[in-house]
Order: sequence, then structure tokens, then C-alpha cells
Amino acid sequence: MAVTIDVKADILGKNDAVAEELRNLFKEKHVFVLDLMGSPGCGKTTLLEKTMQALKDDINMAVIEGDLFTSKDADRIDRYGVPVVQINTAGGCHLDAPMIKKAIENIDLDKLDLLVIENVGNLVCPAEFDIGEQKRAVVLSITEGDDKPMKYPLMFKLASIVLLNKTDILKFCNFNLDGATEDIKTLNPGVEVLPVSCSLGDGLKPWLDWLREMVRSVK
Repeated sequence: MAVTIDVKADILGKNDAVAEELRNLFKEKHVFVLDLMGSPGCGKTTLLEKTMQALKDDINMAVIEGDLFTSKDADRIDRYGVPVVQINTAGGCHLDAPMIKKAIENIDLDKLDLLVIENVGNLVCPAEFDIGEQKRAVVLSITEGDDKPMKYPLMFKLASIVLLNKTDILKFCNFNLDGATEDIKTLNPGVEVLPVSCSLGDGLKPWLDWLREMVRSVK
């Protein structure tokens, strides 16, 4: 009789065990961990830059950067004096829990309030992998189209907050802001959806207030 092996279930099971180990560690250290996800070019790193500018004097932060090959985003983060660790996946489409476990060997968790993990740019694979985070944030650029939440539902179903970025060019794009917001809330009724312009800093106060509250919640 043929034996069927569910490779995906096996991979996810091993990953989830490490993720739970990490989550318990972060809880013990009172560190709020955020998985920041979105497509390439949606504005994740720009959002991080604005966030560091606003919070780094009040909240002890560190960043783990996930990219296929380069350290360009980590170099941008490093300019702000925030500890940053680069993970290069060598073509892998997502970060996983064992990668994070290795990366935090280079971070002093006892000195942290907030750890942001900028995942590999992708609306598919990162959604399936628990990396020990407490919450997930998704950035969707209006240049990507308002159909993306329904085309990639898992990403938005699991998010705690969604930022609709680049609203400064909304009038030049065929993007239905209300329609996209309704689709996201249909998939995930409890999620907070924020229209923002990360490059200009518009609309970011609710995002910063949300992060502050999340950090307070783990203390």
C-alpha cells in the first residue's frame, strides 16, 4: 500500500513548535513582536523609518530585516541607530521561525520593548508561517490595486492592522479606497484599516498610538 506523506504539514508543524518557543521567550522578556508584511515596494521600510523617527527616543526598538539577497533595507534602518539584523533567504519567499531564532542571538532582548520583523516582500508565503510574533501588520499600496485583499485573503484574515499606503497619489490611481476597506473588513471584521502616506507621514498617528498600546500590553 502506498504511503502518503504530507510534507507541508510536517514543515509547518516543525516551524510552529519553534514559533511557540519564541513566543514564550518574548513573553518572558516583555517584548512586543510585530510581523510586518506586504508586497515589494508597498512601503514597509519607509513605514519603519517614520516609526523609528517618532518612537525610538521613547521605545527601545530593534528590527529584523528579511530579504532574498541584499542588505539595502537593513542599511536604511541602520542609519537611525536602531539595532538591526539582516536575514537573507537566498531566494526563499518568506521568513520562518528557525530563522528568527537564529537572528535573535544577535539581539539583547532584555533591552527591548519592541521587535519589528520586516518579512520578505510577498502576499502569499509569509502568511502561512508563524514566526513567534504577537501581531501581524500588512501594508498594501494603492498602486497594487484594490482587488488584492480578495485575491490573497489569508494575509488579510490574519492581520491585526492594515495600512493602505500611498494615499498621496490616490487621485492618480484607479483604487477604490472604500471598496478595499470593505473587502478587508469582510475577511477580517475586527481588523483596523488605516489610509496613510508613509512618505509624507500622513495618517500615521493612529498607527503609532496602536504600537504604543501594544508595547504597553506586554509589560
